[in-house]
Amino acid sequence: MIVNEREEDFLMIRQHDHAKLSGEIVSHWKKDFLLRSKLREEADWAIVQHDRAWIPLDEEPRWNEEKQRPYSFIDYPQEEKFAAYQRGIEEVASQSLYAGMLCSMHYQSFLPDDSEDPVVRQFVEEEKQRQEDLFATMAMDIPRDVYDLHFRRLQFCDDLSLYVCMQEPGTPKEQEVSWFKNGFRQSFDFAPEGMMAHWIDDKQVSVDPFPFQAPFDVLIPYKIVMKKEIEKLGLKKAYDEAETDQRPVTFIPENY
Repeated sequence: MIVNEREEDFLMIRQHDHAKLSGEIVSHWKKDFLLRSKLREEADWAIVQHDRAWIPLDEEPRWNEEKQRPYSFIDYPQEEKFAAYQRGIEEVASQSLYAGMLCSMHYQSFLPDDSEDPVVRQFVEEEKQRQEDLFATMAMDIPRDVYDLHFRRLQFCDDLSLYVCMQEPGTPKEQEVSWFKNGFRQSFDFAPEGMMAHWIDDKQVSVDPFPFQAPFDVLIPYKIVMKKEIEKLGLKKAYDEAETDQRPVTFIPENY
């Protein structure tokens, strides 16, 4: 769950809805930036499905007593989160070995290889082995530069979706989430220095350089869960009874 706390409520977005937004973003990617259409289809599907691990977890939102707010994807209990990650990767890999490999790479990239935490270390080692096994099982020989491009594209679309999901519309650059304030971490041939996003107003976000065919609109599903309702009903019931709304966002080139 993506959880944005406000004075009287929490704005909550399911991870799978955020992932589907990532998939909508990648569907507008310029066609001349990628080759090998069959692999591209599987890579695009991986982007849509990359957070399916969270589907059962988000159906049962949990309260973080220490922070007095719902658990988010950032602070969710580690062992349960890793177990969900692995179930999600297995579900994706059962439909597409290539998509499963990309999702495994994505989750593993969140964690340091040299962690002293045995739970983290075990997860990283198991996912590295999974990636080797999936790669060996695939019938086609995929050049490293191709799957590296698809992996970076997954991460960028994930980050751009998080950019519009984790922040209030119109957030000034100096107040943005630290992850994105200085631009996105991925580089591409057409963007060797990476890309930068800005809120132009409360509905438009510019991206520079612009990797998409043309400006496009998306809708972000969310729920506003009132704190007083959580106190009265408990988090799950308050969440279930809150209405789903949609926030529009338009992605445009800089100086559009």
